[in-house]
Amino acid sequence: MEYSFNEILRKLRKYDGRMYDTDFLLTQEKSQDDIKQLLYVAMGLKYLYENNISTKCFNSGLGISIFRDKSTRTRFSFASAANLLGLTVSDLDEEKSQISHGETVRETANMISFMTEIIGIRDDMYIGMGNSYMREVGQALDEGFAKGVLPQRPGIVNLQCDIDHPTQSLADLLHLYNYFGSFRKLKGKKIAMTWAYSPSYGKPLSVPQGIISLMTRFGMEVVLAHPEGYDLLPESIEVANQHANEYDGSFKVVKSMDEAFQNADIVYPKSWAPFSVMQRRTELLKNSDKDGLKVLEKECLENNAKYKDWTCTQEKMKLTKGGKALYMHCLPADITGVSCVEGEVEKEVFEKYRINTYIEAGYKPYVIAAMMLTNRFSSPYQLLKSLYTESDWRVRPYKNW
Repeated sequence: MEYSFNEILRKLRKYDGRMYDTDFLLTQEKSQDDIKQLLYVAMGLKYLYENNISTKCFNSGLGISIFRDKSTRTRFSFASAANLLGLTVSDLDEEKSQISHGETVRETANMISFMTEIIGIRDDMYIGMGNSYMREVGQALDEGFAKGVLPQRPGIVNLQCDIDHPTQSLADLLHLYNYFGSFRKLKGKKIAMTWAYSPSYGKPLSVPQGIISLMTRFGMEVVLAHPEGYDLLPESIEVANQHANEYDGSFKVVKSMDEAFQNADIVYPKSWAPFSVMQRRTELLKNSDKDGLKVLEKECLENNAKYKDWTCTQEKMKLTKGGKALYMHCLPADITGVSCVEGEVEKEVFEKYRINTYIEAGYKPYVIAAMMLTNRFSSPYQLLKSLYTESDWRVRPYKNW
């Protein structure tokens, strides 16, 4: 559903100024009103961009990205978001920095921050360490700013960690908001977050954890399905239950994809590694145990192969509400007969919803830009309003020259 800019501003005004000067590390640490503010800012930025209105609110400054794992969508979304607001992107390559020579987190955090506005960090490889690393960077920045080393304290944006993937789950929520028409219309909608077979192992837990902890906050019926042993972090299950109780939603765990798909409005079949496997993998990675990692991979792939029937097929989609549930995925999906022999989703199903998944991914740059903007400006409402009324074109209009 498309909204006029004035409608977006009207919605945003109610929630203005809630996240100024605060890091975005976990969605569960933000209130429901915080999240609504963020998504209305994202919608406003998207409207301005698509209507060729400049959203440049920085004349200088850096947006630093630290990717400690591979990334396509999130990496380019961060760069797009920083550029949208007028920041220059610099990617910290740890192999080319003094980190590889023993430089401490405290030192690195300060040295990259002299003229930096935002630091985006992706650290999802190590269970129990990724989100903690982000907080350690934050503490170092607090000290640097308090003692006059830094002229400003850069904000931190979680680009994915071991616990949560806020930029993904919030882009997913914005996709659902626009698909169904409002937050109110999400109430009572059933979303099936299910494990799916993949010919690879070691995929992070943060996407399913982010989905179950966020969607339960909007009155949705959230069903988590996975084979025996493919558990998520216990803390994430606890948060999902708490949110379901607090926001009049529901949450349950089942052990059948068919049961999860039954009468669902949305399905989200995605592979992830068991929590226990990620714990073992973390220790092996910390110790640089290549032989141990090979043994673990072989063991996990053999276990995955027991559940090849956990795949999203046309037959399973018929179990959903009217046989027309919205298929979602964070991408890239393991597509049977396309990217692999057997995978998470049947080729025919994915092709039917492929453009929808691209639209879903397309919200991420705006969500990240909204995280940046709400951190650095005390009144996003006033800023967006002034950009709309006072800003110049983003790209010079073509006039036959």
